[in-house]
Amino acid sequence: MTTNIEVATPKRTKDIIQKYGFSFKKSLGQNFLIDQNILRKIVSAAGLDKTKGALEIGPGIGALTQHLANEAARVTAIEIDDRLIPILGDIFADADNVHIEHGDVLKLNLSELMARQFDGLSGVSVVANLPYYVTTPILMKLLEEKLPLENIVVMIQKEVAERMAAKPGGKEYGSLSVAVQYYCEAELVCIVPHTVFIPQPNVDSAVIKLAVRKQPPVQVEDEAHFFRTVQACFAQRRKTLANNLTAYVGKANREQLGPILAAIDIDPSRRGETLSLEEFAALSRALIAAGF
Repeated sequence: MTTNIEVATPKRTKDIIQKYGFSFKKSLGQNFLIDQNILRKIVSAAGLDKTKGALEIGPGIGALTQHLANEAARVTAIEIDDRLIPILGDIFADADNVHIEHGDVLKLNLSELMARQFDGLSGVSVVANLPYYVTTPILMKLLEEKLPLENIVVMIQKEVAERMAAKPGGKEYGSLSVAVQYYCEAELVCIVPHTVFIPQPNVDSAVIKLAVRKQPPVQVEDEAHFFRTVQACFAQRRKTLANNLTAYVGKANREQLGPILAAIDIDPSRRGETLSLEEFAALSRALIAAGF
C-alpha cells in the first residue's frame, strides 16, 4: 500500500513544512519539487515496473518517493538530514514497499544496501533529485563502484546535465562528459525551470537519463590510466594536446609525443575537447606502450 495524498503541490508542501516546523538547510542543497508533471517524466524515464526497485537519494519530504512507490516493487530512499526521517516515516507509514535509510550516500556501502533491499528483483535504477553541491561525487561513486544498475535518472543543475550529455567539439564537452559516457548512454529528458521548487534555486535544472552500459564502448588497458589521460588533456582547455601532454609526461619527454600522436593519427595541435572516446582510449594505450 502506498500513500495517496499528493506531496508535490505548493499547498501540501507548505503544510508539511509548517506542521513539522521544518527549515531548509542551504548547506544540504534542499529544494523541494512541487510539479507533478516533472515527477511523472522522471519516473517514466526510469522504466520501472512491479518487478523492479528504485534507489532514491535525498527524498526530502517524499514528493518523488511517492511516485516511485506507485510504480516500483520496492523503493529505498537515502536521506542524510535526520530532521526529515520522522517526517518521511509519518508520510510513508502505510507504504509497505518504502524503506527510508538514514545516512550519507557517499559513505554508505551501496552494494550491501542494494543486495539487502532489492534481492529477487529483476532490476534496480537510481532515481533522484540530487543536491547541486554533491552531484558529481554521487554520480561518480555510483559509476565507479560498478553497481548493478539499469538506469540512473537524476534531476541536476542544467549546466552539469548538458556537460554530461555533450558530444566532442563543443565547449560543454570535457572530462565529465567522457567519464559519464564511458559508463553510460546519456540522454537529456527535459529542462526544469527554477520556478517549480520551494525554495527556488538560482538556476534551472534538467533531468538526465544515464542508461548504464554492460560494457564500456571502448577498449582500455587500464581504466585509471585512461581517466588520468583524459584529465591531462583537459588540464588547460585552451592549450593544445601537445602542451597539455607535455605537462603530463614531463618536459624532458616532450620530443616523444610527436611520434606517439602520429602513430595513432592525432594532430598534436588539436585540443582535448575535439577527441572522441575512441581517440582517448587509443591515446591511453599508446602512452602506456611508450612507458608513460
